Amino acid sequence: MSVPAEIVEHYEHERDESQRITRGLGQLELLRAREVISGHIPPPPLRVLDVGGATGVHARWLAEAGHVVHVVDPVGRHVDAARALADEGLTVTAELGDARSLQQSSHQFDVVLLFGPLYHLTERSDRITALREAARVLRPSGWLFIAAISRYASLFDGLGREFLFDPVFRSVVERDLREGQHRNLTRNEHFFTTAYFHHPDDLVAEVEESGLGVVDLVGLEGLAAYLPHLEQHWDDPADREAILDSARATEREPALRALSPHMICVARTRTPGFRSFGRHSG
Repeated sequence: MSVPAEIVEHYEHERDESQRITRGLGQLELLRAREVISGHIPPPPLRVLDVGGATGVHARWLAEAGHVVHVVDPVGRHVDAARALADEGLTVTAELGDARSLQQSSHQFDVVLLFGPLYHLTERSDRITALREAARVLRPSGWLFIAAISRYASLFDGLGREFLFDPVFRSVVERDLREGQHRNLTRNEHFFTTAYFHHPDDLVAEVEESGLGVVDLVGLEGLAAYLPHLEQHWDDPADREAILDSARATEREPALRALSPHMICVARTRTPGFRSFGRHSG
């Protein structure tokens, strides 16, 4: 299995994942993801597999909280950066790998993060394979957190950053809305790279088809992610809390989940008596 060259190139040379969600308003995604994860998992120490973990942004805070984290990522620069966290005394290891074919043994991990792989697996069969691999390495009582990009992300982002007035980008958005298939045939790094954008119902359906039970579905950032002028408020603690509250207020509203650039689906292995999350529930 291989990752398309344009995706690897995007992350190797164009997109700095070590800073994207660790500075300014970009931290909204990080803090909200941390909230969602911490709201479900038991106290440390847990064994965590971070699949598509990039430079280890989530691995860092999880290790600082007392968990033991292993990162798997297909980009060499990311793996090197994640491995370097061990030099800071953090319990983080990392290796090159593919979400569709994990090298780990079955039932090893208390928590699995699948943040990133579903963005770039454009074939449904590949996404199901990645989900089943994540389920395979998860312990029966474990937690799986799956991130997806919203079907409407490029529409709202393009409007907010005025890319939507570019006919080339507008054609990209039209395909996103029609098929969920995002293709950037230009060299404009702001137009992202090859990806798949999920409708919330489709995300839940794929997770269920993989044999997992869905516990929750959350819209992560809300409208705030598309409002760059909020950057000036981020460093003020009270203002930052207001921005976070705006995301929390709509996170489970079915009509607004897909407003967020990212959604997180929380899943577990099905056990007797498991009550499945309703796709349209609030």
